[in-house]
Amino acid sequence: MTKEATYPWGHKKRYNDYSTYFKAFFNKKVQKISVNAGFTCPNRDGSKGVGGCTYCNNETFQPDYCNSKTNLTKQIEDGTAFFSRKYPTMEYLVYFQSYTNTYAPAPVLRRLYLKALKSPGVIGLVIATRPDCLNNEVLDLLEELSHDYYIMVEIGIESVKDNTLERINRGHTWEESVRAFEETARLHIHNCAHLILGLPGEGYPDFIEQAKAVSALPVENIKLHQLQIHTGTAMAVEYAEFPERFSLFSVEEYAELVVDYLENLNPAIVVERFVSSAPDNMVVAPRWGMKNYEFVAKVEKRISERNTWQGRLYRNGHP
Repeated sequence: MTKEATYPWGHKKRYNDYSTYFKAFFNKKVQKISVNAGFTCPNRDGSKGVGGCTYCNNETFQPDYCNSKTNLTKQIEDGTAFFSRKYPTMEYLVYFQSYTNTYAPAPVLRRLYLKALKSPGVIGLVIATRPDCLNNEVLDLLEELSHDYYIMVEIGIESVKDNTLERINRGHTWEESVRAFEETARLHIHNCAHLILGLPGEGYPDFIEQAKAVSALPVENIKLHQLQIHTGTAMAVEYAEFPERFSLFSVEEYAELVVDYLENLNPAIVVERFVSSAPDNMVVAPRWGMKNYEFVAKVEKRISERNTWQGRLYRNGHP
């Protein structure tokens, strides 16, 4: 594939990047606004477990205005006010981000989702959840809403290996993840797979196998990030006592892995992100001291230097 070639995703970038896709899909300025609607998770409230996922500290990714003690409408108003000062005609997707945002009876979800959708300028929802919290009633509700609004379900699967899922206290199986993507795709609900690279017990062959397993599913978007150990988590306690159980990436190692991962990834899948960075005071390790956009630039440089592209090794074909 030459530098001048156009790839299957319709442009000259060497991977199917989210920014280009997002702009083309909406053809106008659209911004996600995170909210906290006060949900919990089945592996926190005792229905499947307690303590939550061993790596999880929700405070690492919540904006200041995003607080469950604040009325949902007020959170949306505060979020839109921040962006509308610069872009008065901007429209919004309300991002139900913290915890498991389909973990409630369908009538409760309907009330919350419709309240968000009725807010000025809101054209859709992005809903972060777990694969085991998408029962038929919830799926029917999301499918109904998708007739009139943009509905994206961001499904945290984290790993494709059941022993890893058990080790990090996820409380669901890979089989449940497969069902979640098959059902959302069948109902024409937009979906996104959230995955972590570097979980304890997994190595390079597992990461490449993950790319292949995800590529075999009807996944629309993907969010990757490196394992970061955060303060206030069970994993931070384990890391302090048994650091030898963890193989944390350097920037260079992770950039190479991402390029290898992309080579094996279905070219139809839109890549939303490669990394996630918590506030510095919440990071135990690794401490890269690098902004997300700087890492993206590093990946784009390496993928060009290696003269490769997303899907080059994908088993069902390539550009």
